Amino acid sequence: MAGRSGGLVVQDTDKQRQAAERLQQLYDLHARPTFRFLLRLTLGDRQAAEDLLQETFIRAWRNIDHLNADVQTLRPWLFTVARRVAIDAGRARHARPAESTTIDLAIFPAIEDSIEELLAAETVRNALHHLSPAQRTVLDEIYFRGHSIAETAANVGIPEGTVKSRTYHALRALREAVGPTNE
Repeated sequence: MAGRSGGLVVQDTDKQRQAAERLQQLYDLHARPTFRFLLRLTLGDRQAAEDLLQETFIRAWRNIDHLNADVQTLRPWLFTVARRVAIDAGRARHARPAESTTIDLAIFPAIEDSIEELLAAETVRNALHHLSPAQRTVLDEIYFRGHSIAETAANVGIPEGTVKSRTYHALRALREAVGPTNE
């Protein structure tokens, strides 16, 4: 430490000041176009683009002594660095598990209350009583047992056209019995 003179410290500080000024010039000239470039690479994710821009200029700071003194000519170099930073970030995201973040519950649809489900089931059950036994049989075969029209016709012993007709009229009668929906 004794070998360091006050002149060297001043010289280092002057060099750091000049490097900081060059970086500021570089940022002033090229930050917006680089940000727009990164915004396209991140498909419009502003936060990711800002993070990548910051990393790009950190790398510029680390290499400021090796860069061309004319900061006007450095935009292609910055775009190359920005693209590599984006690629590295994409690889890092795929290499580690997804980050845990706070979830905004407002973006998710509300989970229906079990009372609502119970009421809906009871409404449909009551509406089924308004159908004829033949209509209930067809709906049971098609919707609850998952049979096709041909399978239902064979199981019930009626023509396919009759299955279609009974299904249509049964669903129409159910809609009328249940009443209007909130959809």
